[in-house]
Amino acid sequence: MPEQQGGPPQFAVVPGAAVQRCLAGNRSEIIDLVEAAYRRHGRGETVNPPSYFLRFPDRPTARIIALPASVGAGDPEAADGVAGGAVDGIKWISSFPTNLERGIPRASAVLLLNDPATGYPYACLEASVISAVRTAASAAAAARRITAARGGQPRRVGFLGSGLIARFLHEYLAELDWEIEEYHVHDLDETCAESFTRQVLGPTGRPVRLHGTAEGLVRASDVVVCATTAATPHVTDPDWFSHHPLVLHVSLRDLGTDVILDSVNIVDDVDHVLKADTSVHLAEQRTGGRDFLHGTFHDVLTGTLAVPADRTVVFSPFGLGVLDLAVGAHVHRAAVAAGDAVPIGGFFNELDRHRSAGVS
Repeated sequence: MPEQQGGPPQFAVVPGAAVQRCLAGNRSEIIDLVEAAYRRHGRGETVNPPSYFLRFPDRPTARIIALPASVGAGDPEAADGVAGGAVDGIKWISSFPTNLERGIPRASAVLLLNDPATGYPYACLEASVISAVRTAASAAAAARRITAARGGQPRRVGFLGSGLIARFLHEYLAELDWEIEEYHVHDLDETCAESFTRQVLGPTGRPVRLHGTAEGLVRASDVVVCATTAATPHVTDPDWFSHHPLVLHVSLRDLGTDVILDSVNIVDDVDHVLKADTSVHLAEQRTGGRDFLHGTFHDVLTGTLAVPADRTVVFSPFGLGVLDLAVGAHVHRAAVAAGDAVPIGGFFNELDRHRSAGVS
């Protein structure tokens, strides 16, 4: 990070357009970067406290979430290839569904990066795309390793939900070495499903089938991508999964407890995902234990967990702040190199007061 002589790092802003430019065309690199961050998390080289939810009595559908994190285990000199060394910070992401009535996106976010040596923030990045990208890249990284561990090659990918996150998920899954024969789509909003089919899947040249029910989509897919906004489980029959697909349960609340208990369950972080009435949290409440969880993605990466091919496998990623930091630090470095980071001169005030007083 750029530093001022004898002082804190140079503070800069990275606008959304610059973030887009830094991420465009680098999907394979981002998948590797996110996987490296998972490895660091599994080795205990991160700090990832619980997310904090700000809710409003007068706006019950709205929320703002704080995701503080640290990558590098407190060592400012740490470095790990694509994972990008040490960084502290926080993502502040809001979800206001009524924004859609105003003609603006539901979610907005910023990411602050802090220098581990001084604690000073050195960058503020527009983070809505960073958040979507780290979500898609984490699902793609898991899908790559889990399918390889199962020894199969998915031919049919189904999207349960076809909004913005589904679009990012498709882009990142398309980076994997899969020979897809057909796509499947189900969404309660038929207009959204048709738009997704036409604009996103159409250019692939592969056949696309729209399903009127979630059951039809699940039964037809080798990989089921759950990307809905469902608040409670609605996919409840384990028999739909008798062909044992891989389920990328990104939206976290689609699957009923019977489905969860009938599956091999892999999560990104046990303590984080067992909260907020996620499907696996509901399973914990019903059973009174966590034995239905088979392991973490890090267990897959290290070979500790053998992933069977003859059972449904569900990957439930709650979303870790360390992933936002890994992607954000990468974007910041790229933006600085490209001249896209906007420096804010004089952002920190009264620095000379401490120097003149001899305070180190």
